[in-house]
Amino acid sequence: MFAVVQVRGVVNTRCDIKDTLKMLRLHHINHCVFVPDTPAYLGMIRKVKDYVAYGEVDGKTVATVLSTRGRLTGNVKLTDEYVREHSTFASIEEFAAALCKGEATVQDIPELKPVLRLHPPRKGFKTIKRTFPQGGALGNYGEEINDLLYRMR
Repeated sequence: MFAVVQVRGVVNTRCDIKDTLKMLRLHHINHCVFVPDTPAYLGMIRKVKDYVAYGEVDGKTVATVLSTRGRLTGNVKLTDEYVREHSTFASIEEFAAALCKGEATVQDIPELKPVLRLHPPRKGFKTIKRTFPQGGALGNYGEEINDLLYRMR
């Protein structure tokens, strides 16, 4: 499973890149979505790689982000009690583990918003004009996306 975070804005951007960001449900900076590891999503991520940070995410980070930033319809915070009552999972941690393994989707929790609105990262980005291997904030983070999401929780 990949976590995709929009880092740059879309002013003066080509229409096909804007459309791809809309299909990924990334409408604003610092918004995050979790997408499965499929060829269709990988192609979309490659197309917008100069505007997003992405990488393989683990269950612990997903659980942390969902418990702090997960929202239901009406801007109600996601809790273990809600997950227990409205799904087959006992807690947010169990749901996050199933989500990372591909056994569950975000739609398994009713009224859970698929987009997570995150804070800007603590200590900030180094630069949003270079890729991650060049010392910037764009592109493929690999396993380091967990550190970025932890700073943005």
